[in-house]
Amino acid sequence: MPSLVCLHLSPMSSRIYENFLKAMAARGRHALAIDTPGFGLSDGPAQPPEIVDYARSLLVILDALDLVGPSDLMGYHTGSMIAVEVAATAPARVRRLVLVSAPMFSGAELETMRREYAPIEPQVDGSHLITRWRRFAHHYLGRGLTLEDAAELFIEGFLGGRNEWWGHRAAFNYPPGMRAGEVAQPVLVLNPEDDLRDYTDRADGRFSAACIVRLDGWGHGFLDVHTEAAADLVASFLQAPPEAPFAQLEMSH
Repeated sequence: MPSLVCLHLSPMSSRIYENFLKAMAARGRHALAIDTPGFGLSDGPAQPPEIVDYARSLLVILDALDLVGPSDLMGYHTGSMIAVEVAATAPARVRRLVLVSAPMFSGAELETMRREYAPIEPQVDGSHLITRWRRFAHHYLGRGLTLEDAAELFIEGFLGGRNEWWGHRAAFNYPPGMRAGEVAQPVLVLNPEDDLRDYTDRADGRFSAACIVRLDGWGHGFLDVHTEAAADLVASFLQAPPEAPFAQLEMSH
């Protein structure tokens, strides 16, 4: 079976996949997670990148890892856009896609997002940290993730340093529609109850071969809260036969 390469959301790191990777290994799948350039422990680019730049970097990484055949890609938010870009521009390198959210923004919505996720300037009194925590807690608490686990994940967002906003910038510069119509590979879209749920509902019918699974009650952190169920669902898609990639989707409860 091909390797599963996992791409995180911004401004987090591959840490979000830690428990999920173990669960996939227990199911006999080789899976790895990569830090997007400038996040986690990866080196950062000199200039603000676009999604296409992240995609090119991923191809270089796949080459370096000798993953020259078709791999399966799993993206989360910004990572979904990177995965789609690779699938559209280098289709021979991708067998199947798993996307945690596939937001279909309008041009006006993207402009609003750019303003909302503009850089947060540091303040002497530390109020910028409170602002970031409140935003993080709003999105990560309330769907089963403990306060302690959320606090631990929160730190990952700081590894991008002063350029942590570059990931959101790239995401909100990506064309409306995410080039979905150019993706020929089977796509499993996981749509948890997070900030991109409504935008992801619009992905219905946008890909040539896709199944959208609405994950009610799941939110950010679900890879830690619902690890086994998520791994079952993804594994059932990846191991399904080519002629029926969505025929045997399974999720433990």
